[in-house]
Amino acid sequence: MEDDVIAVIDFGGQYTHLISRRIRSLGVKTAVIPSRQLRPAELKTVKGVIFSGGPASVYEEDAPRVGIELLEGRPVLGICYGHQLLAHLFGGEVEKARVREYGRTVIQVDEGCRLFKGLPNRFMVWMSHSDHVKQLPPGFTACASTSSSPNAAICNEGKQLYGVQFHPEVSHTENGIQILANFVFNICGCIPSWKMENYVDRVVQEIAQQVGDGRVLCAVSGGIDSTVTAALVSKAVGKKLKCIFINHGLLRKKEPEQVLEALKNIVGEENVVYVDASKRFLEKLRGVADPEEKRKIIGHEFAAVFEEYSRKHGPFTHLAQGTLYPDVVESGRSVGGSAVIKTHHNVGGMPETFNLELVEPLKELYKDEVRQIAELLGLPKWLVKRHPFPGPGLAVRVIGEVTEEKLRICRDASAIVEEELEKMGLLDDVWQAFAVVGDDKATGVKGDVRSLGHVVTVRVVSSVDGMTADYVKIPYETLDRIASRITNEVEGVSWVTYAISSKPPATIEPQ
Repeated sequence: MEDDVIAVIDFGGQYTHLISRRIRSLGVKTAVIPSRQLRPAELKTVKGVIFSGGPASVYEEDAPRVGIELLEGRPVLGICYGHQLLAHLFGGEVEKARVREYGRTVIQVDEGCRLFKGLPNRFMVWMSHSDHVKQLPPGFTACASTSSSPNAAICNEGKQLYGVQFHPEVSHTENGIQILANFVFNICGCIPSWKMENYVDRVVQEIAQQVGDGRVLCAVSGGIDSTVTAALVSKAVGKKLKCIFINHGLLRKKEPEQVLEALKNIVGEENVVYVDASKRFLEKLRGVADPEEKRKIIGHEFAAVFEEYSRKHGPFTHLAQGTLYPDVVESGRSVGGSAVIKTHHNVGGMPETFNLELVEPLKELYKDEVRQIAELLGLPKWLVKRHPFPGPGLAVRVIGEVTEEKLRICRDASAIVEEELEKMGLLDDVWQAFAVVGDDKATGVKGDVRSLGHVVTVRVVSSVDGMTADYVKIPYETLDRIASRITNEVEGVSWVTYAISSKPPATIEPQ
């Protein structure tokens, strides 16, 4: 029996694939389809349709839309822009809101709408919009409201059409997964049959078919993404894989040794190559302060090293790397036309002349799904729980020019943060914990003598998938020990601060 499918129509929203991820977590298969490429055949067998959010306004001339005839007879849930588009398509009115809503908002739910069945009358949701539905379409009723949005959720039960201005897919929305479950199961009638084991089997087959008789270079940073990629590719092509670990000089403390040992155990020592290119990367980054430029330089340099190794030890036909969907969507490569937040080194850094075909088995997944795959593949537990680390490494945690001094401070301070959280049993409970250093300096006093040192910012966040995040309320005693150790043990530091910004509006990494 074929899996039931929910189609997620991508209008360029930052959370499009997060909607897909949430539905898959319920055990239901999804198909993400770009709005501008939607064809009737693609909706022929789906059980329901979800409209994603997006950066456009429905009243703009070139705003992305879909034909109303494609929706006939299928349950539809519109989210944010999708909510506004649904109202617009069926004759409602959308306009710029006088009061914009960003962040947590309390919603009041009216009884009778199946979308909110079994939920409390009031709960917290996550808003991110500047337009709103002013006038309901004929046949629709408002089924939820906020203090500034009387039509925060709308429905037409007869046609099984629903719209919510908030984002049920983000972890900040209370009861969000239950709202999606109500739509998928109670309204669309789906049967949960989608499993991560199926994804592993499928992607291994796809890699084998893509590579064929070719040979693969796998870019390994040592994080869980690239390591799981290496394990999947190894499973698919065996000895046709060569894993290349490039030390760009931007790694964490003692990381090169840990990476090599783990990688050799996973894919075999004969399939691992170590390249120390730290001097080369740091020289290329010298004098560069712009974060986008730093990311692109690192990406281009990675590609150059790969190409050089490929020419010398090849021929290779493919390059495998651990790109995740948050990397893709934040780099503006989402098929729906999302806005560029920041270019990730392994997405935006590849030159047009790059002559190896990319293999990216994780590009539709989120971090929590990758951890599930790691467990299925039997990877070490310490690796499964390891905190995410950006491909550009400490270059994104050093604000401004990357210098040897700032790298040393960032590396040593980050190690202290992790050590103290581990002592308190908190390290495995948070998403990421690290230190950031820039060019700002502050006056301090050491040994009765005035000193001028760097300001170090500690960042500890909680998250499920990396698309949204909250700062962690670390006990003051732990913060005190972290600050004391950094100022006393890391030369050149005067002040230690703690970052309390959430994502959004901030990002997890500073650059």
